[in-house]
Amino acid sequence: MCGRVRLSSDVSEIKLVFSIAPQRPTPNIAPSWNVAPTDPLPVVHYDAKAGERSLDVMRWGLVPFCAKDIKVGKPAFRKTFQRRRCFVPIDNFYDCKKAMGGKRPYATAFADPQRS
Repeated sequence: MCGRVRLSSDVSEIKLVFSIAPQRPTPNIAPSWNVAPTDPLPVVHYDAKAGERSLDVMRWGLVPFCAKDIKVGKPAFRKTFQRRRCFVPIDNFYDCKKAMGGKRPYATAFADPQRS
């Protein structure tokens, strides 16, 4: 998993882009340039009971349901990937490269099609 992510979009914009019904609640979460694993992020997922997409705030990161501590991470996600999919709308993620004198963070993002 990458170290940090950036979310600069407003949640009302995310609702519009993903065609989430206006009557669905809009989470109150501010944009952030430095979101760490276990921090809350808006997540788009399908609400089977309502039969439509939903935008909710969830803790970012994969933690097995059986874990006693959220800091634990292990490859116990086969069923999760098959049945519980969601979309985490982020702008980019940060990782580190080895450099002289330590590590240097860098951001990775999709190219903006309007700037091409």
